[in-house]
Amino acid sequence: MKYGATDAVDAATRRAGVGVSIAAIVLGIVAAALAVATVVAGIQWYSARDHADDRKSVLQSARQTGVNLASIDYKTVQQGIERVTSGMTGDIKNQWATQAKQIADIATKSQSASSVQQVRAGIVSMDGNSAEVLVSITATTTSPKVPNGEPRYYRFAMDMSKVKGKWLVSKMGMVP
Repeated sequence: MKYGATDAVDAATRRAGVGVSIAAIVLGIVAAALAVATVVAGIQWYSARDHADDRKSVLQSARQTGVNLASIDYKTVQQGIERVTSGMTGDIKNQWATQAKQIADIATKSQSASSVQQVRAGIVSMDGNSAEVLVSITATTTSPKVPNGEPRYYRFAMDMSKVKGKWLVSKMGMVP
């Protein structure tokens, strides 16, 4: 025989069980939401870090190619041309390779040497594996006719492409 108090206790126990089940479900949903939020935040952080690394790398590559272009020395002209072309890809690299003899002849004939004093670079646009960068260079060029040197100012617009993880100049022009 059951007493009324036992019925009340049994009913309360059943309700508490339902409450525990609902609490477990809610807790599971909250845990899943936190896990998803953590993964999303991690992906965003990783992506932002990669983007910052790419920005730094593309600027460094563009600056270095600009310095290589502006500092060809007649005594080491062939190494200078190789340094320039090592920072290039595609048609611009082929174009430089084709003109290498003319560049070497002009530098050797004039006995010119340049040294870079200042380099500045800025990204105009960037997305994925391509970027447009402006590079400004101040250099001093010496020759037998100008032994004390003469300042030269260069501004390059460079289209950069990421090739096998390395940023290279794929198109280039002088900016007036």
